[in-house]
Amino acid sequence: MALDHRHDMSMSRQAMKAELLDAETERRLAYAWRDQRDEKALHRLITAYMRLAISMAAKFKRYGAPMNDLIQEAGLGLMKAADKFDPDRGVRFSTYATWWIKASIQDYVMRNWSMVRTGSTSSQKSLFFNMRRVQARLEREAAHEGVKLDSHQMHQMIAAEIGVPLRDVEMMEGRLAGSDFSLNAVQSSEEEGREWIDVLEDDREQAAETVENRHDTAQLREWLLSAMQSLNERERFIVRERKLREPARTLESLGQELGLSKERVRQLEAAAFSKMRKSLEAQSREVQHFLA
Repeated sequence: MALDHRHDMSMSRQAMKAELLDAETERRLAYAWRDQRDEKALHRLITAYMRLAISMAAKFKRYGAPMNDLIQEAGLGLMKAADKFDPDRGVRFSTYATWWIKASIQDYVMRNWSMVRTGSTSSQKSLFFNMRRVQARLEREAAHEGVKLDSHQMHQMIAAEIGVPLRDVEMMEGRLAGSDFSLNAVQSSEEEGREWIDVLEDDREQAAETVENRHDTAQLREWLLSAMQSLNERERFIVRERKLREPARTLESLGQELGLSKERVRQLEAAAFSKMRKSLEAQSREVQHFLA
């Protein structure tokens, strides 16, 4: 940690020693990079405004991210700004770069706030970085007026203040209030305490269920074979071709093979299914009578 702090201080001191660019020099460097891809011009432009990037990165230290990482993300935002900056618009580079630097840092903070992605929409980002500040102000104002707000009223006021949907406020409240915990963390301080992962339900099929499913499958297969035996040869052929073959045969193709019309094949198929249904129902009644 001490090494990181000294590294941050060193970067800050170097940035503070960088030249200050006037508007004309800045514009000339921007043209050189945009039109000629002059890397020396880009380096000079980036170096001159690195102090701005570091200054903005420091404002996000309260979110718990390492300062060195924040500075790197700020630098990436600065480079994106330099790559997209159009000097013909007459805007100072520092003004344009501020948006890119801030966006880059905010994306980094939100990516690393939790293992569960916090959000990426503009309303979610606005809530993440402004919700606590707005809530604190609303609470102060309510206390000054002697008003006590419940959580729903507070959420409604925050949504109206920031201009986001109420459901986004409620979702962000839950995410900011919680923390990430390891499933390997021990539930208690006891030496033999179970880890949280030990209490998760195993969603795989259990041994008893496997045995039951195999038995049921075998029983169903036996019943179907018995039901098929109640059909004549032509009916069995139609059922096999229509239901047990991939892809299933069409009524028309079966009719051509059997020398029958498509409608006649459909009638034979329906009659075969009716016979099988009666056979299966009879076997089911026998099983129910045995179990009773």
